Amino acid sequence: MNNKITYSIGELAKQFDITTRSIRFYEDEGLLSPKRQGQQRIYTNKDRVRLKLILRGKRLGFSLAETRRLFELYDADNSSAAQLQKVLELISEKKVSLKQQMEDINVLLTELSGLEQRCQDELEVIQQSTSKVHSQESL
Repeated sequence: MNNKITYSIGELAKQFDITTRSIRFYEDEGLLSPKRQGQQRIYTNKDRVRLKLILRGKRLGFSLAETRRLFELYDADNSSAAQLQKVLELISEKKVSLKQQMEDINVLLTELSGLEQRCQDELEVIQQSTSKVHSQESL
């Protein structure tokens, strides 16, 4: 793990392969709160970990609002059984939502496959019809 104490916005952007604009957006959303030295933002290891969690949450389908709720719970008391229970509830809700999305996607894929097959069948009929016309014209 990286033991560096502070990071610039450019260093974090490079580490996570994102733009500095993205980092500033997360700051504007209240998910990151770097210290400042004049106009320069100074990010701590805590900010780095939070950014990593934001990006992981995004990859897992968590909205920024859901990520914010998780951070608020963690910041309030990271050892509370009630806090952990709330995190488990959020995870459960997200799993239900993702399962529904999977079902919806599967329905759409089935419909698209049916449409694709009908188009292929129709194209085959048209091509056979065109082929017959051309062969009769050559006689």
